Amino acid sequence: MKNSLLSTLCAAGLLAAVSLSHAATNATKDEAVAMVKKGVAFIKANGPEKGYADITAKKFVDRDLYLVVYGLDGKCLAHGANEKQVGKALIELTDIDGKYFVKAGVAMVKSKPAGAWQEYKFTNPVTKKIEPKVMYCEKLGDTAVCGGVYQ
Repeated sequence: MKNSLLSTLCAAGLLAAVSLSHAATNATKDEAVAMVKKGVAFIKANGPEKGYADITAKKFVDRDLYLVVYGLDGKCLAHGANEKQVGKALIELTDIDGKYFVKAGVAMVKSKPAGAWQEYKFTNPVTKKIEPKVMYCEKLGDTAVCGGVYQ
């Protein structure tokens, strides 16, 4: 009985340590909001051409957190994790559950330009696994500047 209890406690401790380790490597929602605000300020100060180039050049990346800029038509203007997406019309892109997350994000910033959150599933660039993600977006002119964190 003692060995069984000890084994269970050790397993629980190991699971907790692994969970905390994973959480420590992921960016937080507060960090996502701060990065989006930093990206918006950078684009305003330096113009879209430099702003989008710097975002795509991964100058706005922190662990699993990166910025993406979509036109309100769903065209990807900058992508901090996958430069191959830039220039593509992604309005019809869905996650593994069939959720139109680009379309939803664009609609969200149109109705809440000061900033809002959306949930979907996407490939984490750090783990390379599809994971639940929450993304914060703010409207800037005719664009949505977004950054998300994996849960």
